[in-house]
Amino acid sequence: MTPRSALRCTVTAPARLHLGFVDLHGGLGRQFGSIGLAIDGLDAVVSATRQANTEVVGPHAARVAGIAAKLIDAAGLTTGLKVEVHAVPPAHAGLGSGTLIALAAGAACAGALGLDRTPRELALLAGRGQRSGIGIAAFEQGGFLLDGGRGESTQAPPLLGRWPWPADWRCVLLLDERHEGLSGVSERSAFRQLSAMDEPRAGELARRVLVGLLPAVAEGNFREFSQHIGHIQAMVGDYFAPAQGGRFTSPLVGECLQALARRFDFAGIGQSSWGPTGFIFTPDAASAEAVIEACRPRLAEGLRCLMVTGAARGARIEVGI
Repeated sequence: MTPRSALRCTVTAPARLHLGFVDLHGGLGRQFGSIGLAIDGLDAVVSATRQANTEVVGPHAARVAGIAAKLIDAAGLTTGLKVEVHAVPPAHAGLGSGTLIALAAGAACAGALGLDRTPRELALLAGRGQRSGIGIAAFEQGGFLLDGGRGESTQAPPLLGRWPWPADWRCVLLLDERHEGLSGVSERSAFRQLSAMDEPRAGELARRVLVGLLPAVAEGNFREFSQHIGHIQAMVGDYFAPAQGGRFTSPLVGECLQALARRFDFAGIGQSSWGPTGFIFTPDAASAEAVIEACRPRLAEGLRCLMVTGAARGARIEVGI
C-alpha cells in the first residue's frame, strides 16, 4: 500500500508534428534543423508514486521502467516507483511518441522522487533528440517551433525560435493504422543510405523556412503559411521517398490529402516525420469539420481523421500527496 505521505506526480504533455527540415545538405557543419508544432488532442499522461518496488502499468513498460531505474540510480536512492501510463499517442506514427513518453515518464518519476531535472537533461538520459529538438521544445513550452539542428558538439538541437499558433487555425490529421513509420535501427539505416540534398535545393528549403514560413506564422497569414508548408513538405517528402516508398509512407493518406487539397484549395498538406500520419491545415474549425466530413467515405479503408490545434503551452506537471 502506498504511504499517505508519498508524492504523486502527474504529467500531461502535448504531442508534436514534425513539419520538415531546414538543411539536408549539411555543408555548413550543422545538419537537419527542424520545424514543428506542439498539438492539443493527443496528449501523453503519466503519473508516478514512490513505493517499495518499481512497477509500470500501461504501454511502453520496458522503456518507462528503464527511465525510472536510471533516475533512482542517479539519485542514489533505494526506493521503487509505481508508474502509470494513462495515455500516449500512437507509436511509430510520426507524432513523437518515443520522445514524448520518455520526457513525460521521466518528469513524473523525477517529481515523485523530489528531483529537479530539466526536459533536456531527461532527453539526454533517455537518448532522445538525436536529430530533432522539436519534441523536447514542445514539452518545454509548446507553440510553433524551430530548432538549429546538430553540430559537432550538440547534445540536443538548440531551440532558435518559438511563435504562438494563430488561435483560429486548425489541422486535420489523417492516420493510417495499417502502416508504421521508420524508427530505431531502420531510421538510422535510412539516414545513412540517403545522399545529401544538393546545395541549390537545400538553399531553397532554408530560404522558404526563414523568409516564407516563419513570417507567415508570425503575421497569421494562413494562405502564405499553407503555400510554404506545402512546398517544404513536397521537397522533404521527395528527398525521403527512396526510404519510405514515395512522398507519403501511406499511399491512402497521400491520395486523400491530394484530393482534399484540390477540393478545398488548401495547399498546406504533408506528412509528420516518417508518417504514416498526414495533415492538412485549415483556417478555422468549420473548414476542418468540412474536411473531416469529406473523408468519411474513406474511413472503411482504414483511415482515421482527427482535428487538432496548436498547443499554447508545454507539459503540465502536478505534484501532490
